[in-house]
Amino acid sequence: MSASRTARRAPSQTHSAGVRPLLLDAAGLTLSGLLAEPAGRPPKATVVAVHGGGMRAGYFDGQAHPDLSLLTLGARLGYTVLALDRPGYGHSAAQAPDGLTLDEQSAVLSAALDAFAQDHATGRGFVLLAHSYGGKLALTTVARTPGLLALDASGVGHRYGVDPGERQRMRRHLDWERNWGPLGLYPQGTFRAAETLVAPIPPREAAEVELWPDMFDDLAPRIDIPTRLTFAEHEAWWLHEEPHLADLASRLAKAPVLTIERQSGAGHNISLGHAARSYHLRALAFFEECLRATEDDRPGPRPSRARSTSAA
Repeated sequence: MSASRTARRAPSQTHSAGVRPLLLDAAGLTLSGLLAEPAGRPPKATVVAVHGGGMRAGYFDGQAHPDLSLLTLGARLGYTVLALDRPGYGHSAAQAPDGLTLDEQSAVLSAALDAFAQDHATGRGFVLLAHSYGGKLALTTVARTPGLLALDASGVGHRYGVDPGERQRMRRHLDWERNWGPLGLYPQGTFRAAETLVAPIPPREAAEVELWPDMFDDLAPRIDIPTRLTFAEHEAWWLHEEPHLADLASRLAKAPVLTIERQSGAGHNISLGHAARSYHLRALAFFEECLRATEDDRPGPRPSRARSTSAA
């Protein structure tokens, strides 16, 4: 992997105290993003947060309530948190207006991690926390990039609960309901704040949506790091009943640790809802366990079946 490197300030936008924007040159593109680092100490590791389709990096720094931000929480707990706008979003949208395929995005993301590590302390290394389409990118990146430490993803599975071809014929409000679920799952002001996060889905990205089940079946046997997947209680895009989760787990047999959980009181966009803090704390706890297991040269937690978690 190679990348030109720069880290400079991006145009101002709304973000939490202690979070700063940055631009990062990687594989011929300039990616925008948000960065939070622990104060006065080196990081335990670096959490790379990867957003879903039609969103931006600010998804992980929700502004409707102070408890929503993964960036501020992670930094308080000793992690550097880097949330990047995926290729085709944010600053790179002008450079790649049609977007990139998952394989191409994966190459850019890998290069971005190398570029970031040249100028920033990363602690033990990189862990990935991803949502929805970003989960697809994270899984693809893990399958092709050695040295990543752990993966946590929400809102992504291996079999759709709706035929992707039907999405073109669905009424817009039904598509909205699948993304958000019941309105009461989100703090007051969420949808006004989210206006700055929403972005068009690039056409090359959209064209791959219906290919994902076959793509997953190809890359799943190559996922060889600790992996945690979370499905929201009101998840509507993916099949996630017990038989579906058992089949999903069977395809990730090489992951040394595999945890599949349910997050109660949450819709597809978990990190913007009341359950965000609970989910983020559990994800960071999972990373802590993985780092400790590696440090002590002990095997990690035994793989588990799906279990329920409650919102805090």
